[in-house]
Amino acid sequence: MKNSSKKQVNCVEKLKVLADETRLAVLELLIDSPKHVGEMNAILGLEQSLLSHHLQVLRRSQLVVPLRDGKTILYHLAPEVEVTTGKALNLGCCVLCFN
Repeated sequence: MKNSSKKQVNCVEKLKVLADETRLAVLELLIDSPKHVGEMNAILGLEQSLLSHHLQVLRRSQLVVPLRDGKTILYHLAPEVEVTTGKALNLGCCVLCFN
């Protein structure tokens, strides 16, 4: 497979992950600063297990990175995800803008 084809497949996979509004909401929360799971859960109002599932999907897709902070987990955007001017994320294959 050519390098450009691999990038397209990677982009398609990222966009499939981001087709879920909860996962989009998580990324939007992390634009300004890292958040603990409890903080995100308080804002999003989800069942803990459902939020954990979405975070796992985002981790597998290399969009977020967990960092142990004492007894809790602090999530932040993966280094590959660049925050651009405004509320936008450069995913490497496309730029995702939040309004």
